[in-house]
Amino acid sequence: MNPILRNILACLAGIVLGNLVNGGLIHISSSIIPPPNGADTTTVEGLKATMHLFEPKHFLLPFLAHALGTLTGATLTAFLGATHKRKLAYGIGAFFLLGGTAAVFMLPSPIWFTILDLALAYMPMAYLATKIAVRN
Repeated sequence: MNPILRNILACLAGIVLGNLVNGGLIHISSSIIPPPNGADTTTVEGLKATMHLFEPKHFLLPFLAHALGTLTGATLTAFLGATHKRKLAYGIGAFFLLGGTAAVFMLPSPIWFTILDLALAYMPMAYLATKIAVRN
């Protein structure tokens, strides 16, 4: 297969898998750690209105969803890519970082979570993916 086509398909596969992991963890998070009483987690408007009710424990699974989604997507991309595996993994990390940054503007969260999430859930996970998937 053409290396450029293979790299493109690897990136698409990484984005799809990363989004599935992220979305799946977000979807089950309320059954693992129930939201505060009165919190509507089904809509962005509901989350905005009740975000002040959330405790630090409620941010654990969203952080894990962002980190593990990025890690799985970047790892798969690095495994499947034909060339430039590290660059591809970092590209997936940057893709998810852009999504996380957009989410910060759409859904206000505590500043400590914003800093923690943007600093540790994306590019460090892409770096870890390169360590897992790329051999020198």
